[in-house]
Amino acid sequence: MARSVLCRGVSVVQLSRWTPLLSAPRCYSQSEPEPLTLRQQNHGIRRIILNNPKKRNALSLSMLETLRENILTDVDSEDLRVIIISAKGPVFSSGHDLKELTSARGREYHMKVFQTCSEVMALIQDIPVPVIAMVNGVATAAGCQLVASCDIAVATEKSTFATPGVNVGLFCSTPAVAIGRAVPRKQVAMEMLLTGTPISAHDALLHGLISKVVPEDRLEEETLGIAQRVCQSSRPVVALGKATFQRQMAQGRDAAYATASKVMVDNLALRDGQEGIQAFIEKRKAMWSHKPENVHD
Repeated sequence: MARSVLCRGVSVVQLSRWTPLLSAPRCYSQSEPEPLTLRQQNHGIRRIILNNPKKRNALSLSMLETLRENILTDVDSEDLRVIIISAKGPVFSSGHDLKELTSARGREYHMKVFQTCSEVMALIQDIPVPVIAMVNGVATAAGCQLVASCDIAVATEKSTFATPGVNVGLFCSTPAVAIGRAVPRKQVAMEMLLTGTPISAHDALLHGLISKVVPEDRLEEETLGIAQRVCQSSRPVVALGKATFQRQMAQGRDAAYATASKVMVDNLALRDGQEGIQAFIEKRKAMWSHKPENVHD
C-alpha cells in the first residue's frame, strides 16, 4: 500500500518504480509545506515534477531556482541520459507568479525573476541531454515558454497553450522568444501574443509547438517510450548532435553546412561513433561506452 509521506526529490505515492533516488530523501509530515518540485531518476531518465498545483504551478522565483537546481544536479553524469518535466494537477504551469510582479517588489527583483527564467529556458536547450515536456493540462505564458523550450513535448488531447499576458497588461515578451522560434510568426505566434487566445493541443501539434498528442491514459507510456529510445543511443553522440542542431539553426545555410560537416567528422572520431559503425558492419548490437573519448584525431 502506498504511503502518503512526501520526500524531497520524490513523492513515495507516485511511480514507486522510480528508484533509487539521487540522494537520501528528506521526509515531510503532512503539516509541513510540500517541496516545489519532485525529482526522481532511474535507468538514465530523470523526472522533474512541478509540485505546486494550488498555485497552478506558477513559475515563481523560488520555483525557477528549484527547477534550475533539479536540471543542473549531476548533469554531466553518464547516468543521466534524458530529463522529463511534468506537473502535478490540472495546470502544467500558469507562468509567472503575478504577485511577485507588483511595484512593491521593485525593479531589481523583477529583473532577477526574468533573468532567472531566461537562464532556465536557455539551460534546457544548452545541457547535453534531451529535455522532454510531458503536458497534461493548461500551459500559459512562461509555462507555454517552458514547453516551447524543451527539445520534445508530448501533450494530452485536453491540453491547451496560451500567452494571455496582454490581457492583464503584461505582454508575453520573454515567452515570445521561445514560442516565436517554434511556430510560424504571423499564422500563430503573433495571434497568440496579441489576443491571448489559447490554442488546442492539436493546433499546437499542427504548428510545431509540441511533438505529439496522445490520450490522457497513454501520456506516460508514450513519453517514457521516447525517453527510453533516447537512452538506447550513445550519450556523447546525442550530446554532440543536440548542441550542433541548436548552433546551426541560428546560422545561415552555408555556415550551417560548414558547422555540421565539421561536427560529422568530429562524431566519427568518437569512440562510440566508430563503435556504432563497426557494429552495423558486423551486424551486432553496439556496445556504447557513453564516454566522450576519441579513437583518432
